[in-house]
Amino acid sequence: MINKDFFQALKDLEAERGISEEVFIAALEQAMTAAYKKNSGMARNAQVKLNPEKNTIKIYSYRTVVEDVEDEEKEISLAEAKEIKKSYKVGDQVMQEESTKDFNRIAVQTAKQVITQKIKEIEKQSIFKDIAEKEGKLIVANVKRIDVDNVYLEIGGTTLEGLLTKKDLLPNDNMRPGDRVKVYVRHIKDDFRGAVVQVTRTHPNFVRLLLEMEVPELNNGDVSIVGIAREAGLRTKIAVSTSVPNLDAVGACIGNKGARINSVINELNGEKIDIINHSENPADFIVAALSPAEVNEITVDTAAGIANVLVPENKLSLAIGKGGHNVRLAAKLTGYKIDVKPTSAQQVENKSNDVVSASTANIILDDDFFDDID
Repeated sequence: MINKDFFQALKDLEAERGISEEVFIAALEQAMTAAYKKNSGMARNAQVKLNPEKNTIKIYSYRTVVEDVEDEEKEISLAEAKEIKKSYKVGDQVMQEESTKDFNRIAVQTAKQVITQKIKEIEKQSIFKDIAEKEGKLIVANVKRIDVDNVYLEIGGTTLEGLLTKKDLLPNDNMRPGDRVKVYVRHIKDDFRGAVVQVTRTHPNFVRLLLEMEVPELNNGDVSIVGIAREAGLRTKIAVSTSVPNLDAVGACIGNKGARINSVINELNGEKIDIINHSENPADFIVAALSPAEVNEITVDTAAGIANVLVPENKLSLAIGKGGHNVRLAAKLTGYKIDVKPTSAQQVENKSNDVVSASTANIILDDDFFDDID
C-alpha cells in the first residue's frame, strides 16, 4: 500500500516541481478520508493520517463522550470511554484506529488521482499568478488561430490563451497564424472554463506603453504623459509635460527625424498621433489639442467647461476632422466641450455642409462623451 517509496516520490515531486510535500499530504488525507468513508459506509467521524517520517498510513475514527448515547456511530458513553482511558470526560473525542486491510486498493487509486489533480491545480495557479502580474502591461504573443470574431494568441511561457476580440483589433490589422504581435493585457478572467487573458490593441494605454518603449525620458520621469485621447485606427492625441529646464517634451517623444514616434505609428498601422505640450492655461491647452488646425480666436468659460473657437474658413474641416474625430479627441483630452466655428459667419452660411459639420460636432459632445475610457 502506502510505503517508503510512495513518500520518497512525494519528496521527489517537491524537488522537481517546487510543490511542498505538506501540500500533497493535506490533500491526500482529505481525499482518502472521503474515499474511506464512502467505501466503508461508516457514519462516524473518521480521518486518514499519513506520517511521512514513519512511512505509514493510519485510519482513525472518532466518537464524542456523552452521558446518554443517542447515536452509537458518533457517540460513546462516559462509562465505556473510561474503560478505554480513565481521564476521559464528557465532550472529549475518543480516537480508535481502524483496519486498513480493505482500503489498500482504494487508497492507491485515490493517491494517484489526487497527486495528478494537485499538480495540475498548483501549476495552473502558478501560471495564473505570473500572467496576473502582466495585467495592465504590454506583452508580445504569437497568433495561434483565427476565427470569424476572435484572434487567439499563444502567450510564451504559459499554457494560457490570449483572446483578441474583433472590437479590440485595429481596423487595418491583418494577422495570420504564426505572427508575433504586441498587445495590451486588459483583464485576466478565471472561471470554470479556465483562465482567459483578454488583450487589446485599441486601448489608449496600448499607445502609452508603445511610446514608453521608444522614449527613455518617459521611463526615467523626465517627461510625463498627462493625458491620452484615442479613436483607435484614426488618431491619438497625447499631452506631455516636463519639469526639466530646456527639455523639449514633445521633441523627446518625436525623436530625431521622427524616429521614435514613427516606430509607434508603424505598430499602429499608420494611426495618426498628435503630441502636444500640456498647459495649465485652458485656452492654450485647447488650442494645442486642436492641432493640426489653426485657431484664430478662442473664448473659454471655465465655469461651464465650454470653449468657443474660431478657425479660418478653409481650415474648418481640418479642425473638426473626418466624422468630427479631431474636435472630439481635443474635447476628451482637455475636458472641455468645444464649439468650433469659422471666422466669417457669412461664409458659414454660404457653406451649408460646413455648418452641418460644425453643428454635428456640438451635438455629439454630450455629457456621456466625457465618461472615462474603458
